[in-house]
Amino acid sequence: MSEVKIILRTADQTRKAEVELARSMVGADVIQAAVQNWSMPVDTDYTLVNTATGKAILPTQALVAGIVDDGNILEVQPVLVAGYIG
Repeated sequence: MSEVKIILRTADQTRKAEVELARSMVGADVIQAAVQNWSMPVDTDYTLVNTATGKAILPTQALVAGIVDDGNILEVQPVLVAGYIG
């Protein structure tokens, strides 16, 4: 099984880790691991963004070459939902 070395961080950059992940992992797996390891709020939705490309990694998308390359920074960002004030 091939692996990829990346830097995983939170959007506010208060948490950061250099990790080696299996390329078979999908976006949702990475987010779930970050939420658990860093005790992030579980009632928040998150997205995973490759900062090198500026593109979000879909929850079902594997960390294959071209989507994620060695040395990329993946950022776990909270999904902000605009509220209606009426």
